Amino acid sequence: MWLIVGLGNPGYEYAWTPHNLGFLVVDLLAERARIRVERPESKSYVGLGRFGEESVALAKPQTYMNLSGLAVGELAERYQVPAGRVVIVVDEVALPWGSLRVRERGSAGGHNGLKSVIGALGSDEFVRVRLGIQPDHPVGDLAAYVLHRMAKREREAAVELVGRAADAVECVVTEGVRRAMNQFNRRASDSGPATTG
Repeated sequence: MWLIVGLGNPGYEYAWTPHNLGFLVVDLLAERARIRVERPESKSYVGLGRFGEESVALAKPQTYMNLSGLAVGELAERYQVPAGRVVIVVDEVALPWGSLRVRERGSAGGHNGLKSVIGALGSDEFVRVRLGIQPDHPVGDLAAYVLHRMAKREREAAVELVGRAADAVECVVTEGVRRAMNQFNRRASDSGPATTG
């Protein structure tokens, strides 16, 4: 089994903010695979299903971003999923808006959600799919930026990015992380212009 976790914040007020792209990716994966991510379990909403021949658990932690590890640790233990078969989908302000990065392992890079997951799993050997949300203009308050409601043009760019990220997650599960890295680790400009307007 694979455990696929989108990081974000619960609540309507956070629904269309850059910090919630992980939730949007899980929502799209659930829609594609006809999985209902509704079961309250391990401080999350969880749904079970399949991507091709592979069993998957999709999860949206309800702990708020910075405490995501509390949910991920419990879920990994409950489903007996080793760190190497955990996929964390998360926004990344250090990457240009619209870019996508798949990695097999690595540090938290200053991301509090990833830091929490690493602490809970006791390992950084989990797959992460990072969605770039770096603004194209100087921002005084980064915390306010990642929690702002996206404007229409930003939403349109986000929908395209979420689609590619969902493709990347499916590729990780069905074809392997190396294949996903080769296929999806491109700059935003490689796949057309991205706007944050």
